[in-house]
Formats: sequence, structure tokens, C-alpha cells
Amino acid sequence: MLGDLVRLRAMEPSDAEALWRWNHDPQVMRWMQDNHPQSLAQVTRWLGEERTRNEYGDVLLGVEVQADDKLIGLVRLHGAEPELGIAELDIYLGEKNYWGKGYATDAVRTVCRYGFDKMRLHKITLTVVPENEAAWRAYRKVGFVQEGRLREVFRRDGRWYDQYTMGLLAGELIDA
Repeated sequence: MLGDLVRLRAMEPSDAEALWRWNHDPQVMRWMQDNHPQSLAQVTRWLGEERTRNEYGDVLLGVEVQADDKLIGLVRLHGAEPELGIAELDIYLGEKNYWGKGYATDAVRTVCRYGFDKMRLHKITLTVVPENEAAWRAYRKVGFVQEGRLREVFRRDGRWYDQYTMGLLAGELIDA
């Protein structure tokens, strides 16, 4: 799938080192729900043997820069059921030198277009900590609107944070 700046493609076992590195970077994981640390071997096994293939209910894609095929992050639509037509979006860019340059916004727009056009979704949802201003801006640029607030559900640095729920309907996607 091509956006203006990025290409989205299936993750490969060879992407494990980058995924492992990003998942162990405190700046990258600052506003993400992170799990317990995993070894590089565990991440490699998960990407290569344990993870099921991409299918309607769970699509995991690598985010590459079109200009040089460099993997800079990942995006995922999950929890989708054909009967409901709704999926949840997760995204992060692990390569920090690509932050703030429009790559995340383009990846969000591209995966939403895929969700609406190919998966025939009616709605895509997400949650975001409002203090994550860069993500908040990217979501709003493509048309996501705040739908609700979950009080004190995210803990980081000894503090509880609210999360906002956001949604985007098929007809609301804003093209670049």
C-alpha cells in the first residue's frame, strides 16, 4: 500500500531486530502500552513462527519510507469483525529521526484508506494519551474526532493519565 511518503507492507522475520530495538527504547515507548522485556530471539520467533498471518481481524504492517525502503515503524488494524465493520488502530514510528516530518500522518491515512476500501470497515477507533501531542495532531489531520475519555487508565513515571477514545467513519477520512 502506497501513501505519499510511506509504503506499508507485511512484517518479516528479518524485521525482528528493529522491532526489538524500538520496543526497548524508552522514548519510543513513552506513550505506548508496553509489555515485559523480550529477547531478540523471542521477537524473532514471534514474527516468524508464532504470529498468525495477516487476516481480516488482525493486520500488522511495517511502515517504510518510499524513497529508500527503510523500515521506520509499524501500524496495525486489529479487533475487526466483518459483522461489526469496526477495527482498532495502533501505530508507532521507532526511528526517531523520522518523527515530526509527516510520516506517521501518512501511515495513518494510508492504513485507514486500506481499512475502508479493502476491508470495507465502517469505523476505525483508537485511544491516545492527550499528552502525546504529536499523535493527537496526526490523528486529527486525517479526520479522527474525540469520542470519549477514559479516566486514569494509563500509568507512566508514577503518574496516572487519561486516554481519549477517537473514531473515524469511512466518509470522514481527510486526504492530504
